[in-house]
Formats: sequence, structure tokens, C-alpha cells
Amino acid sequence: MPGGPRRGEHWRPTRSRSINNCLSAGVELNLGGPEMDLSEIPDVAVVGVGGMGSAAAYQLARRGLSVVAIERHEPGHDRGSSHGLSRIIRLAYFEHPSYVPLLQRSFELWRELEADSGEQVLHVTGGLDIGLPGSRVYEGSLESCRVHGLTHEVLSADDVNHRFPGYHLPPGYMAVFQPDGGFLEPEKCIRAFTRLAQVHGAQVTARQEVRGWSREAGVVTVHLDQGKVRARQLVVCAGAWMPALVPSLAPLLSPERQVVAWFAVRDDAAFEPARFPVFVMTLPDGHYYGFPQHGVPGFKIGKYHHRAERIDPDSLNRVVDAEDEGVLRECVQAVFPAANGPVVRSSTCIFTNTPDEHFIIDRLPDAPEVLVVSACSGHGFKFCSVVGEIVADLVSDGQTRHDLSLFGLDRFSAH
Repeated sequence: MPGGPRRGEHWRPTRSRSINNCLSAGVELNLGGPEMDLSEIPDVAVVGVGGMGSAAAYQLARRGLSVVAIERHEPGHDRGSSHGLSRIIRLAYFEHPSYVPLLQRSFELWRELEADSGEQVLHVTGGLDIGLPGSRVYEGSLESCRVHGLTHEVLSADDVNHRFPGYHLPPGYMAVFQPDGGFLEPEKCIRAFTRLAQVHGAQVTARQEVRGWSREAGVVTVHLDQGKVRARQLVVCAGAWMPALVPSLAPLLSPERQVVAWFAVRDDAAFEPARFPVFVMTLPDGHYYGFPQHGVPGFKIGKYHHRAERIDPDSLNRVVDAEDEGVLRECVQAVFPAANGPVVRSSTCIFTNTPDEHFIIDRLPDAPEVLVVSACSGHGFKFCSVVGEIVADLVSDGQTRHDLSLFGLDRFSAH
């Protein structure tokens, strides 16, 4: 964030008569020292103020818990997993039908964030899940719609191409169209969550690196490169840095380099949000996903497990080269020929994958004061709003009404 706090500076909310006034005014900097001055041990420390961490800090603080949130860069930065101007949100979910109730609540909470912040962060375009009959994306999406009674249409390739002129699907492909799909603006989401957390009393410190943590007598101490923070509970939302902060999970987590690119289009109207649904699509060489033009010129596309490059997040190669472009252009040429122009923008981010590509949301077996919320395998951002609520439930009540059966650590007992 340009002009953001320097290392060790603390962010506090400005005093204002309403949340929206505070958001429009921004926040003022309190240039404290590296050791946080906390007269009492706070209820919870949150490590990582990305998508999950910012939402967790907001939900915890709004319930009246005392919260300290720590970010090694700054909220909304471009060095992790929660940036790139847009993230897909889709109600039909091929990965597993159990995600659908979480998504339904997530949509509600994104709308609440918009109301509380006064900013639009969610754009509904409809969503297409595309593949040949029998493919995981097509069949899994259809199953989720049927299990949960979601409004949807089954479309042929000709149907898609006729209704949405930016698409040029090959014969034989099928699509599930679900009208609630769309995209979120991740940087805006994170900054809104962060500001609202501060409004409710949370302290946020930026550009402080966490070196580790320890626990004693029911208190967790978070060791920073400058100082330390003590709290009664710790929530770790560190994404690709989770293996370093929770070494016991390192064998389960694989940080991976991911690339997206924006291609210049010949027909702007065909790629505007009103005429171009977001998509997830299976082709013979893998899964692709994409977005309409929004905010910047160009059609945005990515490929899951882009080049399957396992990385260290601190030494990620952020240069997008010709091979990266070629991976994406192959799909653009075949399916989106009106977007087969020059690359006008590109970006790298990080997927942190689990063996089964489901999330981890659980307490550490040998450290029950520590809740780990991370490793979302490249499809987690859309859930940030509801995961924030889940974290607040678990920290304040020890339980949640949401089904977390997919996300427990015990499923990896064989590892």
C-alpha cells in the first residue's frame, strides 16, 4: 500500500461517528515502537492479514474480543495469494457439494461487508462450469446444483457460444450455467475487512515478520523480528508461510507458483461483465478459469497448477515469461479467439496445496490454543467472509454451526 506503515507501526481506527465515515476517511498511523504496548493480554492474535486473516480479525473484533493482527507486508499486498484484482465466486461447486452451504452464507456475508464498508466488492456475472460429459468440473458442478436445489441451466457448446459471444466452445462440450456466480475484488475486500476490524477495536501491525511462537500456561507468545505479542489464543492464517510457522504441517503443504494474464480483446462488448460469465473449464490439458474485463483492459485467464512449480514464498519468481504466456495463450486461441491479442498485464501469486486440495481449519492437536486456517489450495478466497465467521465461532464459543468435516487435520493421520 503506497504510503503505508513502516515496519513495526501500528494501525488504529480514526474516531468517527459511523463506520462508513471512518472508511472514507481512512486510518491514522500510530507510530508506536516495535514492542506492542498492551496493558492486558488480548483474547486472540491473528497472524497474517490476507483474505482469511483480515476477515477473521473483523469478525473477532466485532464480537467484542480484543484482537491483535500481524502482517509481514501490508494488508492487500501482492506477494501472497489474495491479489490480482479479481477472484471467482461460484455457488455451483464441483470440488464437493459440502462447500455449497458455506458459499451461501459467504454470499450473505460479502453483502454485509458491502453494507458496512460502503464499497462494492462483489460483482455477479453468472458462472459457467464447462467440460465434456463425464469431466469432473461439469459433473461435479451439476451434482452440487442437484443436491442443493440450485437454480441452473445445462447448456450445449452452441448454446454458450450463441448466448455469450466471447466464448467459442468446441463441439461436444457442455456447461452448467449458475446465475449467482461472479467475482470479488480481493484487495478491496482485505482493506475493508482491516479497516472495519480497527473500527471495532482491533490493533493491526504491518511489516512485522513472525519468527515463531511458543505457549506456556494457557498463553501463546508470538515472537516477532521486533518484539513479541502475547495472547490467549492464536489464529494462524499465513498461507504459503504456514510450513515455516507450523512445521508439523510442512509435509502436508505445497506452495506453488501461479500465473494469470490479461489478454487484449478485439470486441470489448463481448467481454464486459454483463455478457461474459466467469468460468471454470476442463480442457484435455487441464483446468482453466477466467473473468470478464473489469477495472483494467483485457480478458483475464489462469490455469490451475500452471506449471506445477513448487516454490519458497520468499524467493518466488515473479517474472512472467514466454512459457508462462504460452500455457495460457493455447486456451485463449482455442476458446476465446476474440481475446487473442497481446498480453497487457500479468501477475504471479501462490497456491498452497493440501494433498486432497481441501482446506485446513482446525486446532493443533498438541497446541489447542492454536487454530490454523490456511492451505486453501487455490480456491479459498471466495470463502473468506464465512471463514472469518467460523474463526470467530471457534475462538469465542469453541464450536460452529458450519460443517467443517472436510477440513480437519485428522484426515491426514496416515501422513
